[in-house]
Amino acid sequence: MKPDIHPQYHLIKVVMTDGTEYFTRSTYGKAGDTLHLDIDPTTHPAWTGGSQHLVDRGGRLSRFNSRFGGLGFGKK
Repeated sequence: MKPDIHPQYHLIKVVMTDGTEYFTRSTYGKAGDTLHLDIDPTTHPAWTGGSQHLVDRGGRLSRFNSRFGGLGFGKK
């Protein structure tokens, strides 16, 4: 390996949104720094299976149907 081209890999403290802490090795900051997470696996819907639903309100399909729905394409 070439010397002095790789980032420093050191121990940092990670604080999750619920206050739990753990230590891990990272290239973030300097040795001993603390990383406070805004989103983590205990709170984010992508990991928790949250009940957020996406609703098409005026999306592409809705706009197309409102413009051209009365023309009768494909209807016999």
